[in-house]
Amino acid sequence: MSLSNLRAEWSPNITRDLLAGTVVALALIPEAIAFSIIAGVDPKVGLYASFCIAVVTAIAGGRPAMISAATGATAVVMVSLVRDHGINYLFAATILTGLLQLVASALRLGDLMRFVSRSVVTGFVNALAILIFMAQLPELFGPGWQPMGWPVYAMVAVGLGIIYLLPRLTTAVPSPLVAIVLLTVFSMATGMDFHKVGDMGALPSELPFFAWPMVPLNLDTLRIILPYALTLAMVGLLESLMTAAIIDEMTDTDSNKNRECAGQGLGNITSGLFGGMAGCAMIGQSVINVSSGGRGRLSCLWAGVFLLFLIVVLGPWVKQIPMPALVAVMVMVSINTFQWRSLRTLVTHPRSSSVVMLATVAVVLGTHDLAKGVLVGVVLSGLFFAQKISRFFGVESVLDEATGIRTYRVTGQLFFATAEAFHGAFDFREAPQGVVIDVHAAHFWDITGINALDRVVLKFRHHDVPVEIIGMNEASQTMVDRLAQHDKPGAVMAGH
Repeated sequence: MSLSNLRAEWSPNITRDLLAGTVVALALIPEAIAFSIIAGVDPKVGLYASFCIAVVTAIAGGRPAMISAATGATAVVMVSLVRDHGINYLFAATILTGLLQLVASALRLGDLMRFVSRSVVTGFVNALAILIFMAQLPELFGPGWQPMGWPVYAMVAVGLGIIYLLPRLTTAVPSPLVAIVLLTVFSMATGMDFHKVGDMGALPSELPFFAWPMVPLNLDTLRIILPYALTLAMVGLLESLMTAAIIDEMTDTDSNKNRECAGQGLGNITSGLFGGMAGCAMIGQSVINVSSGGRGRLSCLWAGVFLLFLIVVLGPWVKQIPMPALVAVMVMVSINTFQWRSLRTLVTHPRSSSVVMLATVAVVLGTHDLAKGVLVGVVLSGLFFAQKISRFFGVESVLDEATGIRTYRVTGQLFFATAEAFHGAFDFREAPQGVVIDVHAAHFWDITGINALDRVVLKFRHHDVPVEIIGMNEASQTMVDRLAQHDKPGAVMAGH
């Protein structure tokens, strides 16, 4: 890699990357603590994980400017593991998660992202934007949805005002950073009683250190941690690859999805060895980074390093940051993340695309499980695609009166969605001198299509009608040679 390419990848603008990373580090602290609480572990586990994963993925990941750390999507998976088996099994599962993600990278599973439709990505983004906003509601409303008081709402409003209005005056410093600093100074100067970062949980005062998980190295341990590790690896890669696709679009640049799988794996292995939990890419923090001007790997590296500096060295000051200031930043993230034009295109895009997008949003919001939402979206996309392709399938026939041979001309894609239509297009009650199946304009895709061809040929032969297949392309012929039965010795129709 040339020096110019290295600089472009690491830090096209050092100042902007450092400032953007600073904003991210400040916003990471309360989230890492909250995710630790969800997982049922000490806050330092989430904070150490965020440091390790952010630093390692900054170096080894495939998407510059994308922030990875401890996340809620992975935290919810760990709850029962920590409750039933303890923290050391969590560390072991985190290491195994990383190893599985390295295997995924070696198998080039990152390439599977091209099968995720645009509608699924849009639904994923919109659902995350809504979840990010909903996560701020506990800071705005108390138990029973009681208002928290006008000072909280006033601080959030002022924070949003600074975030959106300051860029009209200057973009030298990221407006979210200015909002956090000014509102923290105001809170400390007035002594007003705001919910602060320090109220979320204790910040660690020491650096993370290497420690092998204290678990037996046997099959019993593997049986315990493997199901959790598989789920963590899948959820982590899915959210990371989806986030990478979003940042690709925001920055108009490409990413290396398979390298990102490896980067996530190395990050999780490092996290597990240094007392952290599993994590993945964070769309909210990534949007903060890009919106604040972060474009290179330096912004991610600095976010991790500065996070550790904040909690270990500047802990007493960080504890004073009012949560309404960070709520304002996260509301900005929610607003900027949501694809607002997708609301307008609901009536202009094909109905199937809108259904896929809305179903993805609904499942994610209903289950708070990103993997389930994306899975439903991908399945629906596949079904709608199969339905569309099947519309262009047809079989026409013509009888040669002179020879008594009927020719069936097949057009389109022959697979599971068109197999029955293909079989139903043949008239088995007729007794022609012979049948020619012309597949010049057709293609066989799967075992269901080939099975339909078998059924047709063998049924005609059962009625003593000779069959000739012409025009089959090389790819289809390869599948037929390998999977079909009608061309094999002794082939007979099922049930005979």
